[in-house]
Amino acid sequence: MLYHVHMEVNLPTDMDPQERTELLSREKAYSQGLQHDGKWPHIWRVVGEYANYSVFDVDSNDELHQILSGLPLYPYMTIRVTPLAQHPSDIRAG
Repeated sequence: MLYHVHMEVNLPTDMDPQERTELLSREKAYSQGLQHDGKWPHIWRVVGEYANYSVFDVDSNDELHQILSGLPLYPYMTIRVTPLAQHPSDIRAG
């Protein structure tokens, strides 16, 4: 199942710099692991925002929820999820 996910990050401005660095390092490792596993095939930065648009390819709503809630930045995110379905005019569709 494919999902379009918008993630906006809102870190506290007074967060300890070392804590921020460690948090971002864990986030990068977690997200890149999911990318290597094929669960997170696309991620794009939103220009001018601390946000991204991503596509997830997972087996269920529950799996996506588990993945998103496991993000180290999850407590600081606003997330919007849109399930995707194949379009009948897609020339790549079988």
